[in-house]
Amino acid sequence: MMINTLWRLLWFVVLCLTQVLVCNQIHLFGYATPLLYVYFVISFARNYPKWAILLWSFALGLCVDLFTNTPGLSAASLTLIGALQPYLLELFVPRDSVETLPASAAMLGKSKFAILASILVTIFCLVYFALEAFTFFNWQNWLLCAGGSTLLTLLLILSLETVRKS
Repeated sequence: MMINTLWRLLWFVVLCLTQVLVCNQIHLFGYATPLLYVYFVISFARNYPKWAILLWSFALGLCVDLFTNTPGLSAASLTLIGALQPYLLELFVPRDSVETLPASAAMLGKSKFAILASILVTIFCLVYFALEAFTFFNWQNWLLCAGGSTLLTLLLILSLETVRKS
């Protein structure tokens, strides 16, 4: 249990630093920004305590917010995804699987993991950019930012998942 917590903490730091130092500097076509730290929440195992998922999600969102000067934006969006992840994961996991099944392409299958990640990343990006804009006056810009960031983030998560050993 302690080893898992240490790995999760290391993964937390790596994704936070990657987002702040690298990903936030990328703005493809002025719209698409990769939000790679969502992968941290997607990768929680089945039956991981829901309160712990919410706590980790809020902490990572708050950490990213502190470094990027976006007060509460990432924390709110990531906490929402943390609340939805256990319930969505149950839809893709076979009923007779082990209780501690990790959410990964190796365990769920590539297509199921891609669908799970697509749903969570899409919800995250829609909420994130809706909170950032805080208006739907320029809805085309909001849709371009949310759609472009969703595609870029999903591409990076699926690439990372194929490289990562589970």
